[in-house]
Amino acid sequence: MISASRKKNYSFNIHGRLWNLDQPKVMGILNLTPDSFYDGGKFITTKDLLFQTEKMLDEGADLIDLGAMSSRPYSKEMPVEDELKRLQTALPDLLKNFPSTIFSIDTYRSQVAKYALNQGVAIINDITAGTKDEEMLKVAKSFSAPYIAMHMQGSPDTMQHKPEYQNVITDVFQYFGQRLIQMKNQGISDIILDVGFGFGKSIRDNFTLLKHLSTFQELDCPLLVGISRKSMIYKSLDTDPENALNGTTALHFEALRNGAQILRVHDVKEAKEVVRLYLEYENA
Repeated sequence: MISASRKKNYSFNIHGRLWNLDQPKVMGILNLTPDSFYDGGKFITTKDLLFQTEKMLDEGADLIDLGAMSSRPYSKEMPVEDELKRLQTALPDLLKNFPSTIFSIDTYRSQVAKYALNQGVAIINDITAGTKDEEMLKVAKSFSAPYIAMHMQGSPDTMQHKPEYQNVITDVFQYFGQRLIQMKNQGISDIILDVGFGFGKSIRDNFTLLKHLSTFQELDCPLLVGISRKSMIYKSLDTDPENALNGTTALHFEALRNGAQILRVHDVKEAKEVVRLYLEYENA
């Protein structure tokens, strides 16, 4: 277990401002998609998107993660033109109404990432860690953009078909070691790692990764955790995503105890409360 006092204080330069991870951050999820596993179709109109963004920011979100293509289990890849079209419809209004907000773009396509960064998005969130599109790392480098690299076994349409590991901790750790070499060779220095809960993992794999999350701090990068309302929670509780908030909150606290520095969430208010309680716990 690595206590708060021993965690490295990472900081990134975002649009000329120092973004400091001295305390855990909360990333609010904003899906522009009709088919995401929990909130698909809820925020399609510009009015709904602006309302949800304002709500999350009022509740204390430190950044907003935009996704224009679902990566839920068994989802099919959509044409890049359609992903871009969704983003082009929403992004200008979001940036106009929330000019000081830090936005990240959840995509594994360099063309989409480049468009978003050109508009003013600050961070790339890539579920493939640059393995799907060889131009992605070049785009991150050219914009000096912080880069979130996630581990995934397989692809969204195949990843939950009997995922297997020799040892999930060792295998994911070695994967990141190899990807970090590639990213650093491309000149990317601001890297955030996401072990990819639910992306090619069994329920046991997910809980093993959560239990041993602090192991990944040895890679000297901040850790992002995305477990919000996922199947590792609702299947374990014999419920559904709509009734998985309490389980999510419980596991968010454990994630922070084990080294998470960014929580990617659907429910910002509750996540911010977890962070506040965690800080009280660590400072006791």
